[in-house]
Amino acid sequence: MLRVSKDTVGLLRYDPAACYRGYTLFCGDEGPAAYLIDMHGRLCMRWSNERGIQYARLLPNGNLLCRAAPSENVQGQQGLNGQAPAVFELDWDGNLVWEYCDDWLHHDQERLSNGNTLVIAWERMSEQQTARVKGGVHGDDDNPQMLGDVVREIAPDGSVVREWRSWEHLDVDEAVICPLDHRMEWTHCNSIATTPDGDWILSMRRINTVIVVDPASGAIKWTWGPGVLGHQHDAKLTSSGSLMLFDNGVHRNGPEYSQVLEIDMDTKEVIWQFVADPPFAFYSFMAGSADRLPNGNTLICDSAVGRMFEVTARKHVVWEYINPFFVSNPRLGGRINIVFRAHRYGPDDEALRGRNLDPDRYANFNRLYGTA
Repeated sequence: MLRVSKDTVGLLRYDPAACYRGYTLFCGDEGPAAYLIDMHGRLCMRWSNERGIQYARLLPNGNLLCRAAPSENVQGQQGLNGQAPAVFELDWDGNLVWEYCDDWLHHDQERLSNGNTLVIAWERMSEQQTARVKGGVHGDDDNPQMLGDVVREIAPDGSVVREWRSWEHLDVDEAVICPLDHRMEWTHCNSIATTPDGDWILSMRRINTVIVVDPASGAIKWTWGPGVLGHQHDAKLTSSGSLMLFDNGVHRNGPEYSQVLEIDMDTKEVIWQFVADPPFAFYSFMAGSADRLPNGNTLICDSAVGRMFEVTARKHVVWEYINPFFVSNPRLGGRINIVFRAHRYGPDDEALRGRNLDPDRYANFNRLYGTA
């Protein structure tokens, strides 16, 4: 891994009186590790795995649920982002306690209260279904069978409890691919979350749409986004029941810029948003996340530049950290420090109770990138 100077990475800003204090979890681009840092930017915990760790979240028991890094051996997915050959769970000490393997997994996973796990995967659609999909850029190399999204609920023993296939429920006349995108795949589901009632919230990037699905029937109960969103990520509910998401703003009509939106689920009106001044100063062409914190602040991950920052309800930046881990990525070009998502955990969070979070264990790292 390549690194740059402390003046441009690590902790850049911290207002203790205005922040929701806790620990921030993040992973680098296709990197081997997940990192938990404190409010001073000091490393307090690190997990690693030989398969790589992408998009990790802490479970209530302190285990880490994450995805493996992309596999170079999976053909047919070249040029697509988010692929992973496995979703797995590590205990606090990094030992493997559970895994589900499938070369066509991608983007996200969600552990349910019943112990099952939701995953997203690609499957080939039929030639007939592919021909009906509208939009996108047609080319001489179009595959007659596009990839479609499948959501699976996986039991702890690895068995499939249920499956939901996007092409069996979406309306091809409404779920139209962005006219500037390729036709390798249809919807590109990049996040999955659940409602208190157990419904699924799916972010469909390539059709600029968020949907809510009844897992029992497969029916789509709610939909929103076309005409507003620009290839969004990370759609989920806040504690108050509103919808929050990271709107990348890619292929937006006019100047491209990113924004964080909070939506009233009943009226579909924007009730809060974060936009930079000027707007194009905040722009992530890929990935991104936004979490509403218990004190009303919002933790935002500006993925493309590895920037994580916390803003107040009045949109003042009160904490800012830049991922110090850079890797060479020939596909994207040059050195990058992309962070897919970031999450903040309070010091009293169940996952952290009784854990050793002494930053002195990582003294060498913290001398370079932390603050006293």
